[in-house]
Amino acid sequence: MKVIILGAGQVGWSVAQNLASEANDITVVDNRPEILRDLQDRIDIRTVAGPASHPEVLTRAGAEDADMILAVTNSDETNMIACQVAYTLFHTPIKIARVRAQAY
Repeated sequence: MKVIILGAGQVGWSVAQNLASEANDITVVDNRPEILRDLQDRIDIRTVAGPASHPEVLTRAGAEDADMILAVTNSDETNMIACQVAYTLFHTPIKIARVRAQAY
């Protein structure tokens, strides 16, 4: 399964480790290149640096043929927008956004 994880924080890191151990094709997107380098040194994954909700960044991450987008950045709004972009522009079959605020 080709999975794009948006956000390399605690949740993204943990999910990337688990999914990579199950032989999935994982790409992690984050706007912190140093975190991505560290993650890539520890796990056999691909990384893309940039804002998670930008179409150009999602294109570089391979969204056009991804099976799933998992948006787990520290911003509810970024997570929701990224999933909407994945749906609208790339027709990604499975989109999951972590949303913490009850107002949404």
